[in-house]
Amino acid sequence: MEKKKILMVCEAFGGGVFTYVSQLCNDMVDDFEVYLAYSLRPQTPKNYKEFLNQKVHLIEMKHVGVNGVINLRSDIAAIKELRQIEKNVKPDVIHLHSSVAGGLGRIAYSGKNNIVVYTPHGYAHILMGPGKKSTVYKFAEKVLGNRALTLTCCESEDEEAKKFSKRTAYIETGVNLTELSASLDGIKAVKNDKFTVFTLGRACVQKQPQLFNRIAELVPTARFIWIGNGELEDELTAPNIEVTGWKPRKEALSMAKSADAFVLCSLGEAIAMSLIENMYIKKLILVSNTIGNKSVIHNGINGYVCDTAEEYAKRIKDAMREFPKGLPEQAYQDVLRIYNTCAMKKKYIAFYTQITGGGTLI
Repeated sequence: MEKKKILMVCEAFGGGVFTYVSQLCNDMVDDFEVYLAYSLRPQTPKNYKEFLNQKVHLIEMKHVGVNGVINLRSDIAAIKELRQIEKNVKPDVIHLHSSVAGGLGRIAYSGKNNIVVYTPHGYAHILMGPGKKSTVYKFAEKVLGNRALTLTCCESEDEEAKKFSKRTAYIETGVNLTELSASLDGIKAVKNDKFTVFTLGRACVQKQPQLFNRIAELVPTARFIWIGNGELEDELTAPNIEVTGWKPRKEALSMAKSADAFVLCSLGEAIAMSLIENMYIKKLILVSNTIGNKSVIHNGINGYVCDTAEEYAKRIKDAMREFPKGLPEQAYQDVLRIYNTCAMKKKYIAFYTQITGGGTLI
């Protein structure tokens, strides 16, 4: 029986989206014929082809994402390129990943000869906070929402998707536990003199460094670490915060393993890979009450969901007095059960099989 063809379109081929899409492509090659149309970015690993199964058909795009989605000349060139790729591949499913590919792809593809799926990986209008640019992205979602089936990464993101699209579904993001476990092998936790709270990511609007800074100010006896840097790192001014810059993975994992708590106080997420990894490492998790985070962390069960800096501070101070060991253990069990690539692979195979076989989407 001839395999169904899936065309993945990924302009944002870097960071967490790179990890997600490359893993997804590799997981699907035994059941489907997989094509990946991608644009190279500065964040794309130089050896990106080594991360992909040789069965994945690679198509490098030259026009998609060159100037975002609001430059008419480059957008027309991108749409023509996308349509030519569709004509050449003749896919059964076109899966668009992230905002730029999602915007241009939903304009380019009518879905008459295939099924178009769009995964935002975190809605841009939420991640970038209020402003003119986020207003444009939100308007684009309203206009294009029903031109694809929107597949999000968690239930709370699916709730947002329902505001724009009549056809939605979600499959929880997962990490590769075999690779993560291998990376953690040989890394020993170092005993810190102080209770240590850390986060990981780019110091940008989405990650709210000013909130992380305020939490540190409210808990001066604890040590705070920001692994990474970015345009807003000058907002991390509390004397008990250490900004390390970006670290090699082994070193970052060592710092994570040695810390007591992980904070993710972002404006929104799909599901952050760093969140799942730290659940697996059995850190105490504290997250913002927002899309993505609140689907994974259930307050007082596997971590804490916080609304204000004062609430984060109170939870940290309480943990310094008496550490809630049951919460990290439950978070770890949730990763073993839900947030891993084995579970994600099974759900994706079922999803693609269902939508290409004419069945009713659950």
